[in-house]
Amino acid sequence: MASRQGGPGDAESPRPGSTERRTASTTAPAGSRRRAATRSDSLPHGPDTDAPRSRSPRAGKRPSAGRTAEDPPVRDPGLYALTDHFRERLEQPGRYVSTRTVSDAIRNGQLRWNRTDGWRFALVDGGIRFVVVVSDTETNSPVVVTGWTEVADREAALEAPRWDSVDVDTIAVRAALSESASTPIPDRIRPRTVTRPFVVGEHRLETEPGEPFVRCTACGCRFRSKEGITSRRCRKRSPGR
Repeated sequence: MASRQGGPGDAESPRPGSTERRTASTTAPAGSRRRAATRSDSLPHGPDTDAPRSRSPRAGKRPSAGRTAEDPPVRDPGLYALTDHFRERLEQPGRYVSTRTVSDAIRNGQLRWNRTDGWRFALVDGGIRFVVVVSDTETNSPVVVTGWTEVADREAALEAPRWDSVDVDTIAVRAALSESASTPIPDRIRPRTVTRPFVVGEHRLETEPGEPFVRCTACGCRFRSKEGITSRRCRKRSPGR
């Protein structure tokens, strides 16, 4: 199934626009998404509800044996593997989640249960909230299912040395697109400046202040919703067009 090659704490995070990248959220039921994802290499908030049960005494010994969906997941990043879903997104430009930030969230983040995704770890660092969704009841060992970033405090993020204004606007636009995939959001795109393209579906997207859409730098198509982006293939323009 999956090879294990060390945990999330083993890899240093490169500069923010490369491997620290946001992983898109989804509204698909948590169970169906987890079953579909196969495990890959191992690792070294909205209206969530409080955790329904305290930590299971078995958690530190056998992470998945005899556990139920209500048992809080373990906080040892070295026990987690990556799903293919998550690994694919680590390789895309403009996603601000890395194995290091995942490791930090699992160790130190706030743990909450969400009816859509299941267990989430959330950690705010430099004004940005890192959200990591995990599962450890339907696999032989725990897995990181997905993860993403949100702007928790814009002013703090703009003052943090690890981010610049394009990073913060990229995170804000991507989060807005994912919150309601089928809803056009021109007013939430218009104030943002994204000059380093980020990837959604097959498209490399950017936007300028005042534009009520994101534009694909490869095919030139304009989009106001995530559904519009993911439902259209990118057909690169011929030279000279």
